[in-house]
Amino acid sequence: MKKAIALFLIWLSATISAYCQITFITLPKKVIESRLKLTTTRNKEREIQLKTLFQDAGCSDKLVEAPVHTSNLPNVVCTLPGETDGIIIVGAHFDQVELGKGIVDNWSGASLLPSLYESLKAEPRRHTLIFIGFTDEERGLVGSEFYASHLPKPELQKIDAMVNMDTLGLGQTELWLSHADKELAIALFGVAKAMSLPLRAVNVEKVGTTDSESFAQRKIPSVTIHSLTQETMPILHSTRDDIKALRIDDYYDSYRLITGYIAYLDKTLKAQPAVPPTH
Repeated sequence: MKKAIALFLIWLSATISAYCQITFITLPKKVIESRLKLTTTRNKEREIQLKTLFQDAGCSDKLVEAPVHTSNLPNVVCTLPGETDGIIIVGAHFDQVELGKGIVDNWSGASLLPSLYESLKAEPRRHTLIFIGFTDEERGLVGSEFYASHLPKPELQKIDAMVNMDTLGLGQTELWLSHADKELAIALFGVAKAMSLPLRAVNVEKVGTTDSESFAQRKIPSVTIHSLTQETMPILHSTRDDIKALRIDDYYDSYRLITGYIAYLDKTLKAQPAVPPTH
């Protein structure tokens, strides 16, 4: 593993900048690619594989299967505790439709969750980072809606951001801008510029919806990062959704950008001080 310590000058607007040193580990491309290839077409087996990847990445005592009463499968939740009460949720659904192998939609997002945990765990974090593999997104955001709707109001108020990953690797990294929180969107473009990584805005209303909407509806600042274009949309929910459709260099760039982005959000978003437990 290679440790990358980056000092970023992030332009938040034409006249305002933030100077922020962020630290994270960059995993080799072969590790990211190997985890992407460890998939199956059965959703139960995908859930098991995701748990195994989290364990391999070092998340074991903070790894749980969170039951979803409206699904046969649970959400898979790995928590990286932080120094404050602030929370950043990073999510991706692990289920797929029957056609194709579901590599792009959405093992590309789910298999990145353990890698992001591994990349960010080495340094103390201000926020608690919660990495969630959501079940049954394809059935109508079942896992994310159940999770968000069952959070107590005090817990909801602690969530400073929700970063969702869905259908990565078809091309360069993209942001669903029309459904993104403005400040989170500006920060993502700033980090991309600082890291010299490609990013563009592509809206995907015509495709459907995604798990970030379960949180946005509850006024939690949210973004969805993807790679869809008008040309690649027909790959979804088809027999063309397999490893051959994915461009590994673009996928690795997405991993690097999202890692830097989460580390930046952790540094810059205003988190609530931790409240000592009462006895």
